[in-house]
Amino acid sequence: MNNIKKCIEIINELGADALLLCDEANMHYLCNFSPSEGIILITKDAGIHLVDSRYTETAQNHAKANGLEVIEIEKTFIDELKRLVEKHNIKRLVFENETISFNRYEKLKNEFSVELIKLDDRMMRIRNRKEPEEIELLKKANAIAEKSFLELLNFVEEGRSEKELAAQFDYIMAKNGSDGLSFDTILVSGPNTSMPHGVPSERKLKKGEFVLFDFGATYKGYHSDMTRTVALGSADEEMREMYYLVLKAQEAGIKALKAGVKCADVYKASFDVLDEKNMAQYFRHGLGHGVGIEIHEGFSAAPRSTDTYEIGNVTSIEPGIYLPDKFGIRIEDVCIVTANGNENISTINKELVIV
Repeated sequence: MNNIKKCIEIINELGADALLLCDEANMHYLCNFSPSEGIILITKDAGIHLVDSRYTETAQNHAKANGLEVIEIEKTFIDELKRLVEKHNIKRLVFENETISFNRYEKLKNEFSVELIKLDDRMMRIRNRKEPEEIELLKKANAIAEKSFLELLNFVEEGRSEKELAAQFDYIMAKNGSDGLSFDTILVSGPNTSMPHGVPSERKLKKGEFVLFDFGATYKGYHSDMTRTVALGSADEEMREMYYLVLKAQEAGIKALKAGVKCADVYKASFDVLDEKNMAQYFRHGLGHGVGIEIHEGFSAAPRSTDTYEIGNVTSIEPGIYLPDKFGIRIEDVCIVTANGNENISTINKELVIV
């Protein structure tokens, strides 16, 4: 991936001299790892990665592939940046106005004799169109998560606590090759499943209840995201009916997902299925979000979205219904928008599983 070239296109579009990146995800897109601190400066003829001594060797190893010049700072990042701005005669500098800290903005504004130009969402939109190499990394992360989930089902039994199983799940994902968690694992049961982002507790699993798993693995900086809801021991008629209603809503959303389709219309496809059964009032979040270097990035399938899906976008499709103090159900897959519709990279069967 020639991501430096994509940055130069932004510079040219805005009539600027250079682009400054400080956001961790944006830096990863250029340097292929996630430094907790650093700066990447792109000019029309150079790509420079400023690091402190913690990251010098790592950055140099990655530079063999990404083409960035690595410079270890001697004093501060700002001091080194000032030197480079002067060396490259930078007068118009594009900066990440949507993510930069106020402190760093003040320093750029007050200590640099440059015109600051807003990046806005241009980098997000570039990152939102995934390259084939990125899609392979997303698929690898997803495969790790799926394998781990199927292993975990062997340990789901009455009497075990949500916290205990969540910890075991995280261990299994690490054992299977995950570099880290996409987010804190959500593993809740019974009435706790009615909270869309419930936190694992000491509550013990009971037969005849739902158990909801929302989980993700990471691989070389790219995230996966999946939700599955299973029943422990048995499921009554209402549980089955609501489960398959959510599945029908998800299938409608996936079917609607295509390049050129408005994000809001994809949301509506799922919403309408639930609304037909007077259950849309219990669908209390967006239908999906972009997935990539960040677990939430790019477009969202939400009712107020003004975006339109493009080829290369990667998004979750995750309808749910949540009945307070009773139960909740969510089913989530990650799909890639293609020239022919979309590709669902999730492979686990979505028929109601009773363990």
